[in-house]
Amino acid sequence: METGTSQMKQTPIVSPDDQKVTFVELFFDLVFVFSVTQVVSLLHKDLSWITVGQAILVFWLVWWGWGQFTWALNAANTTHHFVQIAVLMAAAIALFMGISLPGAFQDRALWFAISYILVRLIGLILFSLVSLEDPAMRGAVRTWTLLSITGIIAIVAGGYMGGAAQYVLWGLAIVLDIFAANVSGQAEGWKIQPDHFSERHGLFVIIALGETLIVAASEVTEAILTFNLVVVGVLVVAITCALWWSYFVRAKPVLDHALKSSQGGKRSTMARDVYSMLHFPMLFGVIAYAALVEEAVADPGEPLPLAGRAMLALAVVLFVGGMAVALWRATGNPVWARAILIIATAMAIMAVAGVSTAVSLGIALSGILAIIVLEQRARSLVGAERA
Repeated sequence: METGTSQMKQTPIVSPDDQKVTFVELFFDLVFVFSVTQVVSLLHKDLSWITVGQAILVFWLVWWGWGQFTWALNAANTTHHFVQIAVLMAAAIALFMGISLPGAFQDRALWFAISYILVRLIGLILFSLVSLEDPAMRGAVRTWTLLSITGIIAIVAGGYMGGAAQYVLWGLAIVLDIFAANVSGQAEGWKIQPDHFSERHGLFVIIALGETLIVAASEVTEAILTFNLVVVGVLVVAITCALWWSYFVRAKPVLDHALKSSQGGKRSTMARDVYSMLHFPMLFGVIAYAALVEEAVADPGEPLPLAGRAMLALAVVLFVGGMAVALWRATGNPVWARAILIIATAMAIMAVAGVSTAVSLGIALSGILAIIVLEQRARSLVGAERA
């Protein structure tokens, strides 16, 4: 016991410059898989605008709780025993947050709110401990902590009051969170470790994309195999793979380079905008797609209803279009081809009604593949000119 206590005292709590993602962080991420699954289930139960609004609100809280911890663990030494204990505690609490999520707008609103703020508070405590050893971070952490309190209070109040007040207060909390991030993100003292930071977000993207395959596999396992089901299943997997390619092969290297190339306050605002802010619509797009997959696999021989086509169109626009905005923010250059093609794809999905589910999925896949091929060709032409 004395050896463990001595090690905690001797090991600095500030992250080293070459910090890599650790197993305790991966464990923390896996707990959040459950919350992502719960948001997908919430959407699938009722594809209505009210449910979409609820899903956006609760997923923002899930994402923001995870995101604050990602910033904290980027600053903290994740091999420090106290940090590891704090992560495990937050993971346990996050599990109850996921359990409460389906009833977040009913009888479990306060339970969800309390578990959420406990995760946030543990993250703020970690930030404060790191700033005690790293004076350069104190101003940034102090500003972030003070501004975050208002959003946390709004979440608790909304969970307690319920009803229409809950929607208003939780929506207000999102506005307050964004305001806090905009103000405190400009500080010089965050000292973002770019490799660690980008890898953590890449892992969350994998978690979300993997959820679509888990949903598809679960539904197919319980159904009778038919030709239509097999075709839909193949298309679902193909679209997921195409989304993976569009992010990890095309976008992520560009985003990572932009983050590494920036310094000081520019790096922290780049991390805030490109990853903390613009990854949210992208990942909600994947969640919307996973919910649509449940609908598609459940009745593969029938046309998607209007709500189903709208969900598919929304999914591709948010993920691929959100990625285009992130690339624009990172490089300063608009990605017009990606934006135009994905909007055209979404319009085609909505316009072509009364066709089988496979056709709607095929339109989505064709649009994503067209973007991949076009961007790969453009990259090859640029490479040839430079050579």
